[in-house]
Amino acid sequence: MVFRALRYKNFRIFFFGQGVSLIGTWMQHVAMSWLVYRMTGSAFMLGVVGFASQFPTFILSPFTGVLADRHNRHKILVLTQALALLQALILAILTMTGNIQVWHIVVMGIFLGCINSLDIPVRQSFILQMIEEKENLGNAIALNSMMFNMARLVGPSIAGVLIAIAGEGVCFLVNAVSYVAVIASLVAMDEGIKIRKDKREDYNIFKDLKEGFNYAFGFQPIRAILLLLGIISLMGMSYAVLMPVFAKDVLGGGPHTLGFLMAAVGLGALAGTVYLASGKKAIVFGNTLPVSAGIFGIGITAFSFSHNMWVSLFLLFIAGFGIMVQMAASNTILQTIVDDDKRGRVMSFYTMSFMGMAPLGSLLAGGMATRFGAGNTLVISGICCIIAAVIFFFKIPFLRNIARRPEQIY
Repeated sequence: MVFRALRYKNFRIFFFGQGVSLIGTWMQHVAMSWLVYRMTGSAFMLGVVGFASQFPTFILSPFTGVLADRHNRHKILVLTQALALLQALILAILTMTGNIQVWHIVVMGIFLGCINSLDIPVRQSFILQMIEEKENLGNAIALNSMMFNMARLVGPSIAGVLIAIAGEGVCFLVNAVSYVAVIASLVAMDEGIKIRKDKREDYNIFKDLKEGFNYAFGFQPIRAILLLLGIISLMGMSYAVLMPVFAKDVLGGGPHTLGFLMAAVGLGALAGTVYLASGKKAIVFGNTLPVSAGIFGIGITAFSFSHNMWVSLFLLFIAGFGIMVQMAASNTILQTIVDDDKRGRVMSFYTMSFMGMAPLGSLLAGGMATRFGAGNTLVISGICCIIAAVIFFFKIPFLRNIARRPEQIY
């Protein structure tokens, strides 16, 4: 059953509240990219803004993972969502009053990156608390990804229309309002889930960080998954930063074109989450990771050569499917094989590999696009992803033997 994890009340409330909020988040993402490119006309500045908004995740996530293991995750999530609301509201006010400058966007991006560095590992670790039964963890992660990508499908399309009609500031304002939904869902949860009985406040953050690092990178299956995810994020995820360039300069469109391109990625990712959620097993440690990574690499490589809107949409659909299956399957495998008392720290390394490497990739892609062109940049990125997938593929038998748990991994 695709939606079996929704039978848990707390997860169901969170699912719908977060779904509303994420539509606003994707609207802001598209509006911010378009605003920066409209103001500067620079692919490099797109890379700088992407770097600023995501690099704090790379630096701070290992430390916030310790907080996720030692403090009340519910209270942390309420705090992070309130701070994200404030960030979106500031952007809306600056933009709608005509006072917005690029440095404002960079500073607000850094602020949001700091928030996300705490929010993401805590939210990922909180999923198991909401569903209570580990056998449905994979389905809950897939549904969480499905919610994310349904928002990615809807948000950019709405943003493209709103930008054309009313400007970017309205998108920021809608995002600020949307955070009320997720905060309300957290408040509405059962009282029992708001109290974490195993939390610890007497700990040494550096000692616990070292313990988590040794655990994650000393176990070869976890290390291999994190390395593959990191390479895909560093070299492949830069396609999103360059999307305004393809929308405007390659396809000759406007903000609505950018919205459609981003929506195509979201639709493909949504199809990937449906594929994962429909699986009966909790986890698949087989060819899923390298094949999905290879599909993603092929998709963005082929997209770089396209000058036709419909072909571009199809190829981005393929790329979206590949990256979402790869990301969600990695999440599921890690959360299934990890010890509960180290879940937050391992998920912080997952966040660092996926979200934290992306800013370095954004900066690299912006510089490469300025020198070699956006199309050539994506070709190089796609080939690197394909090579990483092939290397991982040949390591699967070895990794499977080390991590084998017959009831979960096959």
